[in-house]
Amino acid sequence: MTITAFKKAFPDANIKENEPLSRYTYTKTGGPADTLVFPKTKEEVQTLVKWLNENNWPLTILGNASNLIVKDGGIRGATIILTDMNQISVQDNIIRVFAGAPLIEVSKRAYDSGLTGLEFACGIPGSVGGAIYMNAGAYGGEVKEVIKKVTVLTRQGIIKEMVNEDMQFDYRHSILQDSDDIALEVVFELEPGDKEEIKEKMDELTYLRTSRQPLEYPSCGSVFKRPTGYFTGKLIQDAGLQGFTWGGAQVSTKHAGFIVNINNATATDYIELIDHIKEVILEKDGVTLETEVKIIGEDLRTDEKASRELISKAKDTIKAKFNKIFLAEES
Repeated sequence: MTITAFKKAFPDANIKENEPLSRYTYTKTGGPADTLVFPKTKEEVQTLVKWLNENNWPLTILGNASNLIVKDGGIRGATIILTDMNQISVQDNIIRVFAGAPLIEVSKRAYDSGLTGLEFACGIPGSVGGAIYMNAGAYGGEVKEVIKKVTVLTRQGIIKEMVNEDMQFDYRHSILQDSDDIALEVVFELEPGDKEEIKEKMDELTYLRTSRQPLEYPSCGSVFKRPTGYFTGKLIQDAGLQGFTWGGAQVSTKHAGFIVNINNATATDYIELIDHIKEVILEKDGVTLETEVKIIGEDLRTDEKASRELISKAKDTIKAKFNKIFLAEES
């Protein structure tokens, strides 16, 4: 089945062909998606999933692409991004949210409504769906503490509701990682609170985040899970890896738990640097680091990799010649 047939089946859908995912990921890296779709409703997602199943198309679901690395070879088949599904509604102490809404925005709406419980999320850049998938958390809070129920779509196209206990939340884990179901809508249950106290807490956490995290560069957020009994950033720092650069990717000089894109990094730069860090820490400390960031997609084909290397060398040569001419003119 061709992309033309896919477009014909969904003439009103927002569909892009061969779209570079570096335009959407927080690392600003990643190869192209064969087909990229932006549904706006739960029903549209359900219809898409059913059609893709019937026609044996591979399917990848993305949220805000914040804690994610897409390999340089991109993603085959159809990729659905849920960020156009971003409606938020508040009634009493209940916030009902579509999965593509930014978690930060939900935290702000909670504050506006005088509801406490989501202050910890005021700086987490992912979507609500991604936060549920990962049981996102920060500064002692996790989304599992405020979830009432989740509406999910199975890969067979069946919509069902799951309560908190069904989700099997754990540290950076939910049942969605095992079932591969898709979060469509989330119901948060919060508590009434004092707006001044909520604002004070959010301001405090925002200050901590901006002062400690390298927000001035593209990154995928916290790269590794925290190993029991250790702090990941300190392990990396003590191993002498803070500031270590691989291609265009660098272990942040501001927070060693982050890898930042300082010079047109590729996803391969990120992945190879992650592997290097894991090897060094295992050899030095005997600790096996596990990635928190999700890595998906395909590697570059050999011919594509060779072409990119030639292009990169050509760019470096042009820059060197330009700098030489510029310096000569200046002198």
